[in-house]
Amino acid sequence: MATSHAQEPEVTLELALEHGLNEEEYGWIVDKLGRTPTFTELGVYSVMWSEHCSYKNSIVELKKLPRDGEHLLVGAGEENAGLVDIGDGLGCAFKIESHNHPSAVEPYQGAATGVGGIHRDIFTMGARPIASLNSLRFGDMKNPRVRYLLDGVVRGIGDYGNSFGVPVIAGEVYFDESYEGNPLVNAMSIGIVKAGETASAIAEGIGNPVIIVGASTGRDGIHGATFASEEISEESEKKRPSVQVGDPFTEKLLLEASLEALKTGAVVGMQDMGAAGIACSSSEMTAKGQQGMRVDLDKVPAREDGMTAYELLLSESQERMLVVAHKGREQEIIDVYEKWDLHAVVVGEVVDGDKVTYWKEGEVKAEIPADHLVLGGGAPQYIRETKKPAYLEETQNFDIEGLDHPADHIDTIKKLLNSPNIASKRWVHEQYDTTVRTNTVTAPGASDSGVIRIKDTKKGLVAKTDCNGRYVYLNPRKGGQIAVVESARNVVCSGGKPMAITNCLNFGNPYKPEVYWTFKEALGGMGDACRALNTPVTGGNVSFYNENPEGAIFPSPIIGMLGVIEDVEKHTTTPEFKAEGEIIVYLGADRKGLGGTEYLKVIHNLTQGDAPELNIDFEVKLQESLLEAIKAGFITAAHDIADGGLAITLAEMAIFSKLGATVDLAKLTGSAHEVLFSEAQSGVVVTIREADLSTVKAHFENFGVPAIEIGSVNGSDKLEIKGIGSLDLKEISETYESVIPNAMNT
Repeated sequence: MATSHAQEPEVTLELALEHGLNEEEYGWIVDKLGRTPTFTELGVYSVMWSEHCSYKNSIVELKKLPRDGEHLLVGAGEENAGLVDIGDGLGCAFKIESHNHPSAVEPYQGAATGVGGIHRDIFTMGARPIASLNSLRFGDMKNPRVRYLLDGVVRGIGDYGNSFGVPVIAGEVYFDESYEGNPLVNAMSIGIVKAGETASAIAEGIGNPVIIVGASTGRDGIHGATFASEEISEESEKKRPSVQVGDPFTEKLLLEASLEALKTGAVVGMQDMGAAGIACSSSEMTAKGQQGMRVDLDKVPAREDGMTAYELLLSESQERMLVVAHKGREQEIIDVYEKWDLHAVVVGEVVDGDKVTYWKEGEVKAEIPADHLVLGGGAPQYIRETKKPAYLEETQNFDIEGLDHPADHIDTIKKLLNSPNIASKRWVHEQYDTTVRTNTVTAPGASDSGVIRIKDTKKGLVAKTDCNGRYVYLNPRKGGQIAVVESARNVVCSGGKPMAITNCLNFGNPYKPEVYWTFKEALGGMGDACRALNTPVTGGNVSFYNENPEGAIFPSPIIGMLGVIEDVEKHTTTPEFKAEGEIIVYLGADRKGLGGTEYLKVIHNLTQGDAPELNIDFEVKLQESLLEAIKAGFITAAHDIADGGLAITLAEMAIFSKLGATVDLAKLTGSAHEVLFSEAQSGVVVTIREADLSTVKAHFENFGVPAIEIGSVNGSDKLEIKGIGSLDLKEISETYESVIPNAMNT
């Protein structure tokens, strides 16, 4: 079979290096093919062996995470997203992914296409997306570029999600100088599918036609996968063409058409075209089916003239999918997509053998063994050098007790409420549609996690994204543990039972030994906590090279936790005080230690000490006992203690409810600063009816969890902390709500 090299650059080692491959990898390609690759083949290898697609520097460590569980319907990484059995004949597909690098150079489209891509991962499995979440990180809001990035990212998420018609039910936004030149934009989607109606990303059955569906293919996004596998630099601004452009209205049509096509029974397999476009979807589906595929690129609907095979294969134009149909039934699928005004064109077929072969103008432009391209097959797998970062010796031995701590605790609380990490994120989430389709039970704002009801059942799904990168920076293993247990604790505080996680692992350059040591340790901590909580990992995303000329981001393994509420009307809990006279109870561990706290950062401008205290065994007891108490109807409000400590938890419960309270913290262990501002884990504030106090105390005592009465809700306009002072609710509410709007109006 003649292969044409006409009009293609000559492939050399130098050209391979320019494509992001190294000398050894180029040698492997030549050895496998038995010849020098064509320019098009080099392009395919470069995107498929990029970090973004191959996970070549992380897959060995990812395999160590707990990936099995009684509720998992597919194994981690087997499909486009995780799939969990939630009962009643239903499965829940969910996943989180990053779009950091595109958002750094083109925040609006970078964030928008991140939302679109993660939703496609869900509906290509046959699941209808019903909710989305996000996790965002930016630098100091005093920096005009940071405000520009925040504005663009939030508008991109809002415009795409609102047009697509899926509510945002939860999320988080953090600010720290470490993210100054490299924001993090992580998007999560959750969908529902009936058992037995899922689709697989597979190509099998000799002679079965291959159909490209959705939008036409342009030159946007070419080499987006390799762009996401390098550090941000001054050159990044020149790579705007690597950022895809999204169209949410086309995506909505694609969703409806794809779910309808699956119901015909004519679909063998279906895969989203995300990173690396046709090259990725065709090779991954083929490798999974252990057969070959022939693709005629001349038949691909193109929106620009003169596109080469290289460009057509590597384009990351949005809202496209690859479908394999049962032979003879392809017209059924084509009819469905055309009804929705979408392209549906047969571009190839499944063939005997093990290669993906791409034709254009009657010539073979690339012919590659599919297994050699993909993760888990012939793609490289590396174990990188590790070295414990030298800074940990200094940070973990820093003398926090020796600091000059301010005596005015009320003033300190007010300053913490002025931190954008603690203040209301209303400016952000009011740009999102949080209630479309009318199933949202709790939305972003006054809730520890998002809750959405599943129609025609009593059930609800609970979800939360969570990670404090500062903790992971100070103690990678403990920080990884905390990211998991805190996301689970938030789910429990809303009344849900944690089921499984997805993760988005945002780190620096894996070739730097200190970065890779941190990565391994953080994953080890995540694994520790997932095993203890019985929340297996269903899949996710690794994003390396989150660095800029000033250095790496805080290591940020974002956790997307999924939980289930059996009766969403009876057992959903929210954080605000509910009624005068109710008793405020502190549940959990001692409030000791100020390492890694928002207090230390805001008041002393320090990121020092060890990560907060955590006993995982005790955390499990706390979550189990709290969930039982919620299900029994004893808990009227629940709010976990996180950023800013107990003082901020109490202030938020009062702000959310507009009800005052009087509390006495004398029974809690630790100095006044620790009791108020420690972010030690395994702490929750709940309210209960006075008549239930003795029963509730006995319940938690039975689990070995302290339940300490610290005050009561009243009808005043103040939060009074005995021995400390009082906070005027009107004043602190105005502060809490105005921080981010004021910064954005600067």
